[in-house]
Amino acid sequence: MQARTRMSSSPTTETAAPARRKRADALQNLDALLEAAKAVFAEAGVDAPVRTIAERAGVGVGTVYRHFPLRSDLISAVFRREMDACVDAADELEAAYPPGEALDRWVLRYTEFVAAKQGLAAALHSGDAAYEPLAEYFSTRLAPTLARLLAAARAAGAVEQEVDPTEFLGAVANLCHGTGPSTRGREHAERMVRLLLAGLRAS
Repeated sequence: MQARTRMSSSPTTETAAPARRKRADALQNLDALLEAAKAVFAEAGVDAPVRTIAERAGVGVGTVYRHFPLRSDLISAVFRREMDACVDAADELEAAYPPGEALDRWVLRYTEFVAAKQGLAAALHSGDAAYEPLAEYFSTRLAPTLARLLAAARAAGAVEQEVDPTEFLGAVANLCHGTGPSTRGREHAERMVRLLLAGLRAS
């Protein structure tokens, strides 16, 4: 007689699906938490109560502290997330617009990123060692992105002047200093940055 093969579910198979769902839920909570922190920081500054962030995200305060034991951990995570989004935007702009316009749009995207971070710059320059890794992250993510956009714009004849990417980003940040997250503040920052961009085109 031919032995019949007995089909049985593997314990690994049985436990894999719940584990995947748990990881997916955790990632969803983390994303909601960072998005809520971004919004609350823009509205009330980086010293906003943790409870306010938790309520906005729809999670408990304990969840916030489980992911981010220190406030500096949460601030750094929001900053990195926003920086990554700003870098990713460059690829989309390069694909959709001529080099000069892609440069302008990306710099204005960066302007919006800086102007909306009420109190973040002060926290990052507070001397707290927790924020030191962000300086390197900034120089290895944002500065090379701007350098690429500038090089493409110069090659296309859209930019005349040469400028250090890190210095240019710092100049934009300085123009945004003190403008706050209000519509009027953002409009002022944008006008000043457009003048800065016009200077790149001067022969």
